[in-house]
Amino acid sequence: MDFAFSDRCLEYREKLLAFMDEWVYPNEAVHEQQVHDSGDPHFYPPIMETLKAEARRRGLWNLFQPHAGWWGEGFSNLDYAPLAEIMGRSTIASEACNCSAPDTGNMEVLTMFGTPEQQDVWLRPLLDGEIRSAFGMTEPDVASSDATNISLRIERDGDHYVLNGRKWWTSNAFHKNCRIMIVMGKTDPGASPHRQQSQILVPIDTPGVTVARNLQVFGYTDNEGHAETVFDNVRVPASNLIAQEGDGFMISQARLGPGRIHHCMRTIGAAERALELTCRRALQRTTFGKRLADRSNIQDWIAEARIELEMIRLLTLKTAWLMDTVGSLGARTEIAAIKVAAPNVALRIIDRAIQVHGGGGVSQDFPLAAMYAGIRTLRLADGPDEVHKMTIARAELRRHDPAFRTDGASTIAPGGGRG
Repeated sequence: MDFAFSDRCLEYREKLLAFMDEWVYPNEAVHEQQVHDSGDPHFYPPIMETLKAEARRRGLWNLFQPHAGWWGEGFSNLDYAPLAEIMGRSTIASEACNCSAPDTGNMEVLTMFGTPEQQDVWLRPLLDGEIRSAFGMTEPDVASSDATNISLRIERDGDHYVLNGRKWWTSNAFHKNCRIMIVMGKTDPGASPHRQQSQILVPIDTPGVTVARNLQVFGYTDNEGHAETVFDNVRVPASNLIAQEGDGFMISQARLGPGRIHHCMRTIGAAERALELTCRRALQRTTFGKRLADRSNIQDWIAEARIELEMIRLLTLKTAWLMDTVGSLGARTEIAAIKVAAPNVALRIIDRAIQVHGGGGVSQDFPLAAMYAGIRTLRLADGPDEVHKMTIARAELRRHDPAFRTDGASTIAPGGGRG
C-alpha cells in the first residue's frame, strides 16, 4: 500500500492552505454576519461569490472530481483526501471551491450515468458553480436506513414520469441557487427488492413540487437547509430518468461510496481544528493557579486526540487507496469502517474541546457547538452506524463461512441527503 501523495496533490495542498489562511478564515465572520443581517437564515451572502471567484482564479475548483474531462484532469481519491481534510476545517470552504455535498455526489452521478443532454443541461452549470442541487432519498414515513422501504412512486405516463410522495432531509433545497434535484423512488413495486427503485432528475420549480419546511439540526438552521419536500403529481419528461428503470440501487452504491469517504475526510479536518482550539485555549486559561495545559487530564485528552486522529486518517487513506485501485465495491468494508470511526472520534475530540472552552464552547462565539451538531448528524447521514457495522460484521463472518446469509436487508442506507 502506497499512501504517498503525488507532486500535483502536494502543490494543490499548499495552494489550498494559503487560500484558507488568506481568504476563508478571515471571511467566516463576514459570511455569518451577512446571513444574520439579512434576517433570512437561508440568505446567500455576497461574500460567497467573492470566495468562489478567488478559488477559481487560483485553480482550486472541482477538486473532488476523480474523472478527467472538460472540467480538468481530476484527482484520485487518495490525492483528494488531504484537500478535503483542509476544506473540512471551515463550513464555508467546500462551497467556495465547488466541492459541497450533495452537489459532489450529484455531479458524480451525472458524470457516470447522465446522458449527453443531461450533462449539458445540468452537469455543466453545476461544475461551473452557476447552480446548486439537492438529493431526495430519505422519507419521513418509513425507516429509510433500509432503502428498500422507500415508497415515493415514479410511474410512467406516456412520454413522462409522474412522482407522488414525500421526502425529507432534502439537503440544499433552500439554497438560493438550487435548481435541480435527483430523486429516488419506486418504479416497479413488483420487481426484486433491489430492482424496484430508479433515480430521476426533477427541476425544483416543477409544478407539484412543494418545499414544505426546513428541518433544524439540534436547533441550528443550516444555511443551505434540509427540506421536507412534497411531490404531488409531479410530471417530468421520461428523458430525465438517470440510466434505466431499476438502476436506482446501483446508482446509489456508486454515489454513496465517494460521498461517505468525502464526509470522513472533511470530518478529520474539523476534528483537527477542534484540537488546535483546545490547545490554544488550554495554554491561555488558568484555573486554581495553573494553566489548563499543565493539568494531566487535559494533556491526556490532547494526546488521545492526536493518537485517534492519526489512526482514522490512516484508515481513511487506506480506504481512498483501495477505492482508487479496486473500486468502491472492493473497499466496501473500509468505507463502512471509516464512516463509523471518523464521526465518533471527531465527536470525542470536539466534546472535550467544548469542555475546555467552558461556557464559550456551547455558544456561537466558537465553531465547536455547531461543529458538534453537524458531525453528530453524520452518524445518521449516508447510513447510520448500525447499518455500517452490519456490513462489516457480515464481511467478517463470511471470511469464516462463505455461505453465511442473513435476511437480505439492504446495505444501501441513505440516512439523509448530504452524500
